[in-house]
Amino acid sequence: MTVLSICAISTNGALEAGGAYYMISRALGAEFGGSIGIMFFLANVCGCALYILGLVEAIMSSFGVPEESTAGFHQMLPSGYWWCLLYGTVLLFLCFVVCLVGAHIYAKATFIIFIIVLTVLASIVISFFIVGPTVVILPETSLTNSTRRTANYTGLWLGTLKDNLFSNYTVDYTTGSMMSFARVFAVLFNGCTGIMAGSNMSGDLKNPGFSIPRGTLAAVLTTFIVYNLLSLLAAGSCDRYLLQRDYSFLGDINVWPPMVTVGIYSSTMSAAMSNLIGASRILYALAKDNLLGGVLAPARRTSRSGNPWVSVLISWLLVQVVLFAGKLNTIAGIVTVFFLLVYAAVNLACLALEWASAPNFRPSFRCFTWHTCTLGIFGSLLMMFLISSIHAFASIAFMLLLWMLIHYLGPISNWGYISQALIFHQVRKYLLLLDVRKDHVKFWRPQVLLMVANPRTCTSLMTFINDLKKSGLYVLGHVKLGLLDNLPTDPLQSSYDSWLSLVDHLKIKAFVNLTLADSVRHGVQNLLFISGFGGMRPNTLVLGFYDDCTPEDGLTSQTFPSLSLGSDGSCPTADSGQQSVFFPRVRRPEEPKYLQEGEYVSIIADAVKMGKNVALARYFTQFNREEVLGLQSSVGPFVDLWPLNLLHPNSHGYVNICSLFLLQLACVLQESRAWNRARLRLFLCVEAGCTLPEDEEEKLQKMLKELRISAQVQTVVWDQVVAMHWQRRGGEEDFLQNDEMRSRPEDENQDGAQMFPYNASHLTDEYICAVNSLICRHGSPKPAVRFLYLPHPPADTSRYHAYLRQVDSLSRDLGPTLLIHGITHVVTTDL
Repeated sequence: MTVLSICAISTNGALEAGGAYYMISRALGAEFGGSIGIMFFLANVCGCALYILGLVEAIMSSFGVPEESTAGFHQMLPSGYWWCLLYGTVLLFLCFVVCLVGAHIYAKATFIIFIIVLTVLASIVISFFIVGPTVVILPETSLTNSTRRTANYTGLWLGTLKDNLFSNYTVDYTTGSMMSFARVFAVLFNGCTGIMAGSNMSGDLKNPGFSIPRGTLAAVLTTFIVYNLLSLLAAGSCDRYLLQRDYSFLGDINVWPPMVTVGIYSSTMSAAMSNLIGASRILYALAKDNLLGGVLAPARRTSRSGNPWVSVLISWLLVQVVLFAGKLNTIAGIVTVFFLLVYAAVNLACLALEWASAPNFRPSFRCFTWHTCTLGIFGSLLMMFLISSIHAFASIAFMLLLWMLIHYLGPISNWGYISQALIFHQVRKYLLLLDVRKDHVKFWRPQVLLMVANPRTCTSLMTFINDLKKSGLYVLGHVKLGLLDNLPTDPLQSSYDSWLSLVDHLKIKAFVNLTLADSVRHGVQNLLFISGFGGMRPNTLVLGFYDDCTPEDGLTSQTFPSLSLGSDGSCPTADSGQQSVFFPRVRRPEEPKYLQEGEYVSIIADAVKMGKNVALARYFTQFNREEVLGLQSSVGPFVDLWPLNLLHPNSHGYVNICSLFLLQLACVLQESRAWNRARLRLFLCVEAGCTLPEDEEEKLQKMLKELRISAQVQTVVWDQVVAMHWQRRGGEEDFLQNDEMRSRPEDENQDGAQMFPYNASHLTDEYICAVNSLICRHGSPKPAVRFLYLPHPPADTSRYHAYLRQVDSLSRDLGPTLLIHGITHVVTTDL
């Protein structure tokens, strides 16, 4: 399964040095690929040491001086730990010399070894058929607890095959440990890890996309046939005791025993060289990608011919360190687990590319499916834990540690991230399932479009709205004035990087949507029409307040180099190595505004016509989130709610769509994690003469209980203030007209929309200032933010100036304030 995944990835584009590491890193990203690459490098290092130790063990069994018996004439090599270490060092140095010269010498050496091994295999297969039954004398090292010194070679016989058909694990005479399927698999599996040898040499091949699939498939197929053939022949001709007590039995039954010895030495040296040169190429690829900064910088050095000699040197030194382990089976389990984890990662990379359905994933090799990738992943992971659950967990933990190190210390790569393709694939699928026709008020959540003129002046507002969105859609909108007809290219494309960097800097979860229009009003209309997809569209428009306050730069005190301006107030150029697009400087007080009063109110009216809720944010430059939500205070911040239409107090009382929307937004803010300690204060404006009907007050109390709104209700007596309202100063005709309008159904007189022009023309500054003073007097302790009822804009455009002036007077000097006008049902008492 892993071979199929390797072939698929290797034929999907140019493959450079690094083999499996290069495949995984370019598919799954630098962090995952780098962590797996380091583990693959260590696996090759340990694998090289494993083969060297196996070769030393084979040499000592033939030429080593026995510890307890008389030595033969050919057994001259001293035995012992340090002597074996010396022999392994010498053999490793020979491999090092070959790899140091270059890949061309390695290729010639392996070809010669291939001819030798092929000849030996032929002699072994022939020997099974021409050698008759014989008694084999067992080696002295296998007779520690047994008196039996011989075993039988029966020749090809069906009875022997039946006796060897099922397992019967015993103690390994080389280590003294009890064998099991997992242990035998761990040792045997290392004879199959050569399938990666070709891909590891990807940087040295002329055409890796052509050579790797064909060579790897041919190698796996040949290995499969040879291993199964030898296993079948051995099981049908050698009794179980011979197989358990003499690991070099093939030499004892060969027509010419030295032939097997030569084959063992040759194949083991070839495997050791393959792992050593593979480790050096992986290390070179890791250093070339600069994943660990300057730690691996020396490994990038190459000779004139392109051979990474420093990587070869480092790999050789690490293999020498591993040789101190001394025993073959000691490190076999670790090597196998590492290789299996790499195989699982290769299959995962191929599976991710297949699932992402990326148009550019068009491998020439098509003999794979997501089923083969999945089987490869689960098979590798299953065998990891069967071999050694401790080693498996440790290797995964080590991989995660490397992942975090590379994520925080490594550079940002431009290889592309498969996670983005997978996310796109899934998001598109679920967006299609998000049917706007199935929307229900029970599952309503704010989806906000915040219009931003200059991000420098509203960073505090951006963070506040991020708390207010309650896992809903949050879009930062910006209108750039201009026409595309007069420009050579789209000026907005180069601005997105700066906006997205700002989003990352402020740690908010928002999308960015920019538009080009001839006016701010038309730009906002465009954004309200096109922002979002399907059921994820903004339902609430948030605007900064239109006043004469001096803009303040909220980014000057923060560490954000990419947004800093030059000394002349201009943006740095691309030649300086920084981003070429930055936010403009803050508007000076004497400079004119891009937006006029009439256009500002028209934007509010347009949003209401389009069925959007509207909120105007004022004085949020005074909002300090760290100070308001700091843990040093034992009392949480207060959020003051004034749900009555203070400019028209007799329109609908407290129970209408807009008031309920205001209450819902306050509850959403309180339910966010950062504001869960906040306390809501609900102010009820009543008259001593019980102007508010008793049933209305009972209705309000019942509503708060049914809506599960936990708020501290404070009654505000405002007889003197409401007496200044034009309705109380007018004659009987005015009262009758007002009573008639109040008696209309709510859907015919929504939020006083038809009354407001008449109301606005009679409001006095004295009344509005008195209401403003009333709000100020009932602001102790000082609230973090106030929510006020925003009246419907007038239908008569000539009254826009008066409307904005009245709202300005109402909210003046109140600190951070949201003036809210809601037009959609957002609360329900149903389950």
